[in-house]
Amino acid sequence: MTSSILLGKSGAADGKSVDVVLQACYGNRHGMIAGATGTGKSVSLMVMAEGFSRLGVPVFLADVKGDLAGLSQAAVLNDKLKPRLEKLGITNFAPAANPVVFWDIYGKLGHPVRATVSEMGPTLFTRLLELNDVQAGVLEVVFKAADDHGWLLLDLKDLRALLAFAADKANAKALSAQYGLISPTSIAAIQRALLQLENAGGDQFFGEPALDLADFMRQDMSGRGIVNILAADQLIRKPRLYSTFLLWLLSELFERLPE
Repeated sequence: MTSSILLGKSGAADGKSVDVVLQACYGNRHGMIAGATGTGKSVSLMVMAEGFSRLGVPVFLADVKGDLAGLSQAAVLNDKLKPRLEKLGITNFAPAANPVVFWDIYGKLGHPVRATVSEMGPTLFTRLLELNDVQAGVLEVVFKAADDHGWLLLDLKDLRALLAFAADKANAKALSAQYGLISPTSIAAIQRALLQLENAGGDQFFGEPALDLADFMRQDMSGRGIVNILAADQLIRKPRLYSTFLLWLLSELFERLPE
């Protein structure tokens, strides 16, 4: 099996075309596909995804326009594609569908994606709720208290109940004495931010069963890497939820990497 991915062809000075390839060994580097509208950015991304899949490497893509879903279908040799193949000198083209699994935080266009509040942690929650330093400190205390007492934080209802518990004068006094000062004003601000998150669809993301990252790291029966596509055409309209989800996904991935 080849260890490179054919990205396209480039014209040379002598009139002959030159293959533009990506060596698989450099696939762990950062990269960016840039260009004006209609120059083929999405197509280039799909070619790379298909290439890695053929090499047995699982792929994750966030589909913000809805066009990446075409990877699940085999191409049709029409009057536009045939001349293109002839121009590029590609004679071994064989249309084939890719092994694709669709995911969706809202559970409408794919498998639901879930994470528990405890897994997200106070750091990412602070970013998600756009809290200031004082409010972030209070949230740290609340998470620490839940961890020490073995209280499960599965969804936003659990977090809201814990904040209400911490807002009680007697409980706030006990928590402040053990972990640090808890301000009722800060708790109220966190509760308001939590309400905004719920209205933005956050209540559909937090809960069980939580996503196991191993679900993304799979191959099909033929050894091809699964192409995981996140339906993000609606999610992109909620930038805080979208960006925090991707940060959480990366943090989960880095925790699994060998040191």
